[in-house]
Amino acid sequence: MELRVLQYFLAVAREQSISAAAQSLHLTQPTLSRQLRDLEEELGKQLMIRGNRKITLTEEGRLLRKRSEEILELVDRTEQEIMQPDDTISGDIYIGTGETEGVRQIVRAVKELQMRYAGIRFHIVSGDAVDVCERLDQGLLDFGVLLGDIDKLKYHYLELPDKDTWGVLMRRDSPLAKQSTVLPRDLRDKPLILSRQTDNKSGLYRWLGKEPEQLHTVATYNLIYNASLMVDEGMGYAFTLDKLVNTTGSNLCFRPLEPKFELGMYLVWKKSQIFSKAAEVFLDCLQERLCLLQNN
Repeated sequence: MELRVLQYFLAVAREQSISAAAQSLHLTQPTLSRQLRDLEEELGKQLMIRGNRKITLTEEGRLLRKRSEEILELVDRTEQEIMQPDDTISGDIYIGTGETEGVRQIVRAVKELQMRYAGIRFHIVSGDAVDVCERLDQGLLDFGVLLGDIDKLKYHYLELPDKDTWGVLMRRDSPLAKQSTVLPRDLRDKPLILSRQTDNKSGLYRWLGKEPEQLHTVATYNLIYNASLMVDEGMGYAFTLDKLVNTTGSNLCFRPLEPKFELGMYLVWKKSQIFSKAAEVFLDCLQERLCLLQNN
């Protein structure tokens, strides 16, 4: 497969029309149609269904779209990194992370770095641990911020000083809001709203003393803002990390768990990772900051 043809395929998938895609690519419609037929013949799969009004992707077409986007993104990053002048430190740093206050340490290091090297750009890609690890493994991220257990055989890592504290987001008029902390027995019969990421966090279920199927789970979430809306509407109690929702002046409040349940935080990168100059100086800068924090 040629990169040029992947770009053609993505244009058609985006426009849902061969004529519109041909116009955006400055190609004739017959030329583009022939390129797409050749691609399907090469792969031995039908990639799109040509309807009267629009084109839709098959299952194989949707997979190719996802992989094509990843391939072209990686190619673009590689070109930018290689074309950097030898005497210049600039470029893009990509970090994947979930929602956590611990990202503040990363941001402070980046701000300090940009004062030294104005040409460095910083990109946060939000996602849960599964998303972050997948993009790390594909080479689409330089670093990932992970909570709790990490695969130390697969990744190099730097332990961050912050720890995230689990608790429950609830309405202020909830009976549990009168308590300073929340105990496992307080939640065993309550409607729960769980983070999608807790699906593989057995520690939370151990804390509750229940198996997942024994809990009254009414919803799951990926972004805590959406979960806060569900809590505000009275759907249930959301397990979340501290400091993610500003409850000041709202109908909501946060109560930590008792016994305390904390997660360590790590900056990780692939053991086979080859860093750009920008990524190298970022890691050095962060390590310097953490050493200063440890010594003070």
